[in-house]
Amino acid sequence: MKLVLYGLTITLVLYLFICLLMYLFQRNFMYYPKVNRYGTSQNDLRDSKEVFIQSTDDILLRSWFYENNKNKTTILLFHGNAGDLDNRIYKLNAFKNLNVNYLIISWRGYSGNKGKPTEHGLYDDARAAIQWLENRGIKKNSIVLYGESLGTGVAIEVAQREKFAGIILESPYTSIEDLAKKYYPFLPVRLLLKDKYQSNLKIKNLISPVLVMHGELDNVVPFSMGKKIYENIPSKKYSYFSKFDTHMMQFNETLVAELRSFLKQTN
Repeated sequence: MKLVLYGLTITLVLYLFICLLMYLFQRNFMYYPKVNRYGTSQNDLRDSKEVFIQSTDDILLRSWFYENNKNKTTILLFHGNAGDLDNRIYKLNAFKNLNVNYLIISWRGYSGNKGKPTEHGLYDDARAAIQWLENRGIKKNSIVLYGESLGTGVAIEVAQREKFAGIILESPYTSIEDLAKKYYPFLPVRLLLKDKYQSNLKIKNLISPVLVMHGELDNVVPFSMGKKIYENIPSKKYSYFSKFDTHMMQFNETLVAELRSFLKQTN
């Protein structure tokens, strides 16, 4: 009996130690500013301006701004949890072909920016980018928020009860808590998690038109989450659900055509 109790005690101590480690270092498992999952492509940056946007905590966000025509729609891109600006060039090239303006920001802690990424820090960064555009005379009703993976939670947060031209959600999740439960079912996720990105609760507050894009073969964020997000959107909504895309959706002619169609709806 003593051996059994001893074994249970050791097991409990190890489990609590694992929980402590996960609590202390959890953001290392969520944000990957130095991990490249995308690859790079060529972009003529002479058409774009490198700008630095002031956020909170005295942080400047390295960003790229492309303005073809001040009166056109501007896409504001919130990237995912890995990589940097260079890894999204293929999307920027597509935006140019769609004849829109764009602003892509890099989060705090990414692309050489100061600071460390946190949920509320990213929200501050996103709001700073919106304010920067508004200071240039670009109103919210001319801005399309584009959230990519982790960035979908940021887009949903800042879009609540605000009338933007549109919102694009690529590979969205219901919440980080739901994702964490999928990857760490043995942990008390609700108690440990710091950054929750509860899109499932905030989605009901959207009033702008929304396009949800998700690959059915997504092995990072389950397709079921994207479908649930789509089903719970109360505003005008559109979907592009691809049978063959994984988490990194292919910017092929079909997807770009869906973007073009959605952007026409927002004008």
